[in-house]
Formats: sequence, structure tokens, C-alpha cells
Amino acid sequence: MSHEHHQLDLTGVGFCYGNKEALREVNFSIHCGQRLALLGPNGAGKSTLIRLLAGLLPLQSGIIQWRENPITKARREIAYLPQVDQHQRNFPIRVKDVVAMGRFPHLGHLHRFRKIDREKINEAIDLMNLGDIAHRQIDQLSGGQQQRTFIARALAQEAHVLLLDEPFNGLDIESRCHLSDSLVELTQSGHLIIASHHQLESVTQIFTHALVLDQKQVEFGEATKVMESESVKQILHSCHPHAHERAL
Repeated sequence: MSHEHHQLDLTGVGFCYGNKEALREVNFSIHCGQRLALLGPNGAGKSTLIRLLAGLLPLQSGIIQWRENPITKARREIAYLPQVDQHQRNFPIRVKDVVAMGRFPHLGHLHRFRKIDREKINEAIDLMNLGDIAHRQIDQLSGGQQQRTFIARALAQEAHVLLLDEPFNGLDIESRCHLSDSLVELTQSGHLIIASHHQLESVTQIFTHALVLDQKQVEFGEATKVMESESVKQILHSCHPHAHERAL
């Protein structure tokens, strides 16, 4: 099944916070079935780009299109997954209720859940293997379980594009493997995954493509090629001095 027509295109995208430039001249295209790592030092613009794609920041310059339409018309199709340690730790909400939030954009003017909504919620819970913990509160879960809950919310939303902010942060090895497998499965079922990432040694194992930012676009392409580029090595190893030693 081809997903190429489900494509995200960025042309000349830039962003300033006041007079501080955070991003400039970002140009790339990526489509469903692919996994894109956003790489770069702290302050390189990774979070800014994710927020622009998620609609959390207004587009100041350039064009962002999804399926050849302005991204503002595609909000339902794009899901933003926050860093797991950023949501309120003591927020008393059950896993099932978090997943149900994914249906909010689809509810009619009565704002009542219909049969289709309940089906999509249950389907997402099953897909992410959350059945056993669906009634537990999210603040009682491990980081990996919270991450799966947020992915299930995106699936219930029927989003095509999943934006993840440092999704592997703070996860133990087993949870990282599970999450990595989930991301592969999601792209095989036709999703596009875009994630900021800082563990350089795992980029080519997890992602198909990479975009390196240093407030401007440094390099974009297939992950293996990007990671071999000399300019990329200089930028990334200057902020990850030990990664260079491991690579030798």
C-alpha cells in the first residue's frame, strides 16, 4: 500500500521569538510510512519545529503543507505527544480517559460519544496493549506505559502524523525497545512519525530519515547518509562529546 500521497512539505520555514531567531530556511518533504529523527544541539530549533507542526506556534514565514493543503486545515490528522515527564505527575486521570481525548476533535455538536467513538477508543487501547491498565491512573504508570497511552490517544484521533518530543527520554532499555517496535509498526500501518531525538547511536536503528538543525537546516535525507556526513558529525559531536568516542 502506497502512502506517498500523504506527504508533508516544508518550504522556507522560519521562526523568531521576539528578535531571537530560532529557525530559518527549513525545507524538506517526508511522507507516511517514514520515521524522521530531528537532531541537533540544545536550542537548535527541534522543539520549535515540532510546535509549528503541531499548531502550537503560529507560522511566521514559509509554507507547511500536508497533502498539498495548508497544515492548519489538517489539525485532526496531526497528533502531538508531549514529553512524558511534562504532564502533571499527580493528574488523576485514567488511561482510558486519556485515550478518549483523542476523539474530541471528531465529536459532533452534542459532544457525546457515539458507537464509532467507543470502538476507536477500544481499538487504540488494544493496539497499544493497554487493556490490563486501562482503568489505572496515568500518574501511576511507568514512562513507557505513559508513552503508549499517548500513542493510543493519537490512534483514537485517527491521526496520520505523530509528533513526539524526545520520546525515548528517561525510558529503561526494555521500554525503549518496545517503543521502537511500536514506531516501526505504526509506520508500517501508514503513519508518519516525526520525533526529536538525542541518542545518536540509535538513530539509524529507529529512524528511516534524519533532519539535522542548528537554527538552520544543516542536512536532511536518509538516516544512514545523514549520520555519515562530516558537517553533521561536527555539529552533533560538539554537543555529544562522548558519542564520538563510542563511534570510534
